[in-house]
Amino acid sequence: AEMSRATKRKHVVRELLEERVRPAEGQSVVRVLGSPGNNLHEVETAEGTRFLASMPPRFRRHIWIKR
Repeated sequence: AEMSRATKRKHVVRELLEERVRPAEGQSVVRVLGSPGNNLHEVETAEGTRFLASMPPRFRRHIWIKR
Protein backbone atom coordinates (compact mmCIF):
# COMPACT_ATOMS: atom_id res chain seq x y z
CA ALA A 1 0.00 0.00 0.00
CA GLU A 2 1.30 3.40 -0.95
CA MET A 3 1.37 6.24 1.58
CA SER A 4 -0.63 9.37 0.97
CA ARG A 5 1.34 12.57 0.36
CA ALA A 6 0.38 13.98 3.75
CA THR A 7 1.44 10.80 5.55
CA LYS A 8 4.76 10.70 3.70
CA ARG A 9 5.40 14.36 4.47
CA LYS A 10 4.64 13.73 8.15
CA HIS A 11 7.17 10.87 8.27
CA VAL A 12 9.87 12.88 6.46
CA VAL A 13 9.40 15.89 8.76
CA ARG A 14 9.38 13.70 11.88
CA GLU A 15 12.56 11.97 10.75
CA LEU A 16 14.27 15.30 10.15
CA LEU A 17 13.12 17.02 13.35
CA GLU A 18 13.10 14.21 15.90
CA GLU A 19 16.12 12.12 15.03
CA ARG A 20 19.43 13.25 16.42
CA VAL A 21 21.43 12.85 13.26
CA ARG A 22 25.18 12.91 13.69
CA PRO A 23 27.47 13.26 10.70
CA ALA A 24 29.00 9.94 9.68
CA GLU A 25 32.62 9.65 8.65
CA GLY A 26 33.16 11.72 5.53
CA GLN A 27 30.11 13.94 6.26
CA SER A 28 30.03 17.49 7.67
CA VAL A 29 27.62 20.04 9.05
CA VAL A 30 27.72 23.01 6.68
CA ARG A 31 26.20 26.47 6.33
CA VAL A 32 24.10 27.24 3.25
CA LEU A 33 25.29 30.35 1.42
CA GLY A 34 22.91 30.29 -1.53
CA SER A 35 20.99 28.18 -3.99
CA PRO A 36 21.90 28.44 -7.68
CA GLY A 37 19.04 26.08 -8.62
CA ASN A 38 18.44 22.48 -9.71
CA ASN A 39 18.37 21.31 -6.06
CA LEU A 40 21.96 22.51 -5.62
CA HIS A 41 23.08 24.59 -2.66
CA GLU A 42 26.33 26.47 -2.22
CA VAL A 43 27.62 25.51 1.23
CA GLU A 44 30.59 26.33 3.44
CA THR A 45 32.30 24.10 6.02
CA ALA A 46 33.55 25.31 9.41
CA GLU A 47 37.05 25.41 7.88
CA GLY A 48 35.87 27.80 5.16
CA THR A 49 35.81 25.35 2.23
CA ARG A 50 32.98 26.12 -0.21
CA PHE A 51 31.33 23.65 -2.57
CA LEU A 52 27.99 22.67 -4.12
CA ALA A 53 25.79 20.08 -2.40
CA SER A 54 22.46 18.59 -3.42
CA MET A 55 19.37 17.92 -1.34
CA PRO A 56 18.53 14.20 -0.94
CA PRO A 57 15.51 13.40 -3.16
CA ARG A 58 13.23 12.29 -0.30
CA PHE A 59 13.46 15.77 1.29
CA ARG A 60 13.10 17.91 -1.84
CA ARG A 61 9.31 18.32 -1.81
CA HIS A 62 8.99 18.66 1.95
CA ILE A 63 11.96 20.69 3.22
CA TRP A 64 12.92 24.18 2.06
CA ILE A 65 16.34 25.65 2.73
CA LYS A 66 16.75 29.36 3.32
CA ARG A 67 20.05 31.17 3.42
